[in-house]
Amino acid sequence: MKISFLIHNAYGIGGTITTTFNLAQALATRHDVEIVSALRHREHPNFTLDPRVSLRPLVDLRTEKEHPLHLRPASIFPAAEYRYQQYSELTDQRIGEWLKTTDADVVIGTRPGLNVHLAFQAPENVVRIGQEHLTLDNHSPALRTALRRAYRRLDVLTTVTEADAAAYRRKMRLPGVRVEALPNSVPDPLLPAADGRAKVVVAAGRLVPVKRYDLLIEAFAQVATQHPDWQLRIYGKGEEQARLRQLIESLGLYDNVFLMGAAAPMEAEWVKGSIGAAASNFEPFGMTIVEAMRCGLPVVSTDCPYGPGEIIKDGVDGRLVPVGDREALGAALLELVGDDERRRSMGRTAMENARRFAPVPVVEQAERLIDEATAARRAGRPVAPERDRIHRALISQGFAARDAAHAAAGNALRAVRRGQR
Repeated sequence: MKISFLIHNAYGIGGTITTTFNLAQALATRHDVEIVSALRHREHPNFTLDPRVSLRPLVDLRTEKEHPLHLRPASIFPAAEYRYQQYSELTDQRIGEWLKTTDADVVIGTRPGLNVHLAFQAPENVVRIGQEHLTLDNHSPALRTALRRAYRRLDVLTTVTEADAAAYRRKMRLPGVRVEALPNSVPDPLLPAADGRAKVVVAAGRLVPVKRYDLLIEAFAQVATQHPDWQLRIYGKGEEQARLRQLIESLGLYDNVFLMGAAAPMEAEWVKGSIGAAASNFEPFGMTIVEAMRCGLPVVSTDCPYGPGEIIKDGVDGRLVPVGDREALGAALLELVGDDERRRSMGRTAMENARRFAPVPVVEQAERLIDEATAARRAGRPVAPERDRIHRALISQGFAARDAAHAAAGNALRAVRRGQR
């Protein structure tokens, strides 16, 4: 079977690129797999790609940035999509031409705008699978309207969490479309796991406001006061770097908190720590949480929508604390810093529990979805059979309460911020 992934820019850095490469490489052991990159801006990808997976770009920005058609706005890629300004009449044309002539049995889109192309332009004999790496609630009303119209033409829609899959089933009403959670996978570690002895807390990700590294640094100040021999190492780059450096200086944490810059792969850095940390206001999945756990680190994280609560078992393989709660975050870190045996025990449990995100179980689920969608398409029937309707409804109801709790927490946090202005 030939499987093609359609991605925004395979030559950049980001979670969607990482998980697409991981899944494509795992599928390539039994299938003919290619990654088609809508855009290209450099000679080689940042991440190493298995030679069994072919990579082809559609628009090369190094030579076509000033192409007359690239200076005209896109009409198929939805205007409400976050990346709209990077798309054009040229990308519309190239993506459409590729889809029209593809010999793939299955095409997998990896972001909303590309899923729209897939829904409207893929041939009828191609199985169309759209992936959502963000969340429905993160999309604007205008984008949701565009997606509701387009997604009805997909065979399968996957989300990275059960909570988001439930939201799509409940709010989007996509008859005949199978909506199922397919988590991101993290490759099996190559290095020995962390032993929990290093006095280091590790965090990683883009240095952007939503990740709340400022909150993490302020919370870690509590740890540094009681355990001055502990460090916090933050890996990543982004717009918040200067502000975070200033915060470290103002809190006098220059001997305890370090901005380490970007590191890829992160495995060698995770195993140097004893605790992972995440303080996001919003996390569609939580790739770094899984990475840390697979390396033997318990993770202290905010219980933000949607991912952390489906990855971490509070008090078993990590800790979950309320979003934006500096005191609770600091207390949870102190709890693990101050209890060597519990920290090491939770780290071992984290490594065991995170195996469900290893490539094998995730790829098995992906292959099952692909096989069932292909069989349904050949038989001329919907991929989401009626017998699954009650099951899907029950799952949706189960997550409705959690959605409401997260919404209430978000409203409270916004109210606090308004009061601080």
